[in-house]
Amino acid sequence: MDVRGMLAEERAELISLLRALSDEEWGSPSLCAGWRVRDVVGHLLYDTIALPTYGGIAVRCGLSVDRFNGRLVEKAKALSTEALVDRFEHAAGRVSKYAPRLALADVMVHQQDIRRPLGRARPIPADRLITVLEHPDPFAMPWRRTRGLRFVATDVSWSKGSGPEVRGPGEAIVLAMVGRAVAVDELAGEGVVELRRRCG
Repeated sequence: MDVRGMLAEERAELISLLRALSDEEWGSPSLCAGWRVRDVVGHLLYDTIALPTYGGIAVRCGLSVDRFNGRLVEKAKALSTEALVDRFEHAAGRVSKYAPRLALADVMVHQQDIRRPLGRARPIPADRLITVLEHPDPFAMPWRRTRGLRFVATDVSWSKGSGPEVRGPGEAIVLAMVGRAVAVDELAGEGVVELRRRCG
């Protein structure tokens, strides 16, 4: 399956999850510091913005990823949860058509940001997981956490890097790469101490 197909399936799984959430779950904390579940979905609406508009907002935010995301989340607070899902389902694809690998990484990580605190685990297909392991979200600056370490997934056929080893489930490696400290507890190897320090 190509990356666009993987992205479509990843989105469909997230949409199915979101439609099943209770009001309480929508207001629950996610793994993104300071963001509730609904805020994570509000952030994902960046993919519903036309590219010229996206660029204009980015410039007005001084090209700051944090300010850009904060503006999106704040704007989304006016929407009902149903409207958030409808917009994500029917209007997404305006930005990601130019960078589907980046979008796949973003949607996968944020889906886990939502699922993990809610206790709604899922198996991630190996092809999607390997694609994101190879191409994590660059905006999360994964190289700050991965340089000088060797990562080995124990549930899919993937490894990368050199140095002290970090091994464990591919999903936990992806999340640790982008700074989710909670996932480091699921990893093992002599490189884990350094990885934990970097995620702190």
